[in-house]
Amino acid sequence: MSRICLVTGAASGIGKATAALLARQGHTVIGADLQDGDIRADLSTAEGRAALVARARELTGGRIDAVVSCAGVAHFDPLTVKVNHFGAVATLDGLRPLLAAGTDPRAVVVGSIDSVHPTDPAIVDAALAGDETAAVAAARTAVDRGEGHLVYSSSKAAVSRWIRRAAATDDWAGAGIPLNAVAPGVVVTPLTRPLLDDPGMRALVERSVPMPLHGHARPEQVAPLLAWLTSPENTLVTGQVVFADGGADAVLRGDSTW
Repeated sequence: MSRICLVTGAASGIGKATAALLARQGHTVIGADLQDGDIRADLSTAEGRAALVARARELTGGRIDAVVSCAGVAHFDPLTVKVNHFGAVATLDGLRPLLAAGTDPRAVVVGSIDSVHPTDPAIVDAALAGDETAAVAAARTAVDRGEGHLVYSSSKAAVSRWIRRAAATDDWAGAGIPLNAVAPGVVVTPLTRPLLDDPGMRALVERSVPMPLHGHARPEQVAPLLAWLTSPENTLVTGQVVFADGGADAVLRGDSTW
């Protein structure tokens, strides 16, 4: 059965691979991105987030069957928390009424293995409180004290925790909408290629994200999991952060979470 699927971050990386896979499966795919796509929207701003929802409603007639929130950035900058957390949450919350009108609706966001790395509690707490001004200020403070690397991990930890909190609520599970996240390890994309091409940075990346199963991933290896989580076949999985990381989480945290 053909479904209407909206993918943010569809111009490159995991978003592009997922949009292509869904299209090959026969679904109608609406791609959203900053510059290219059926919808052009800047998810770092309130205006861009509202524009995404409004245009999606126009293009779909008010119903969507699946949302894949892939849009993200990895800068040592407050922009990262604005896009990765607040942009993703606004996408999911804003499109939830359209999902509720769809058939077998499903939603998933792309998180990161980095969510298990050290974070800045001030960023995470502000993000989970929905206080974007405070989260941006905390991110700026982290950058100023030389800990800009914490902004990315904090943004991914916050959105992962938001999913855990939201998934079982009346708005999501109560409405029959599974809500999950996928946490990839290192994926070879235009975003990561400069790091991996530098021998010193590559060694640092491999120490931080050890991937014993097949090494660094390609976007096409993550896309099938996203496609399944947003398919009608997924009837029970919700509120989960599914690690597609080549074993990195198992190496880094062992059995400490059980």
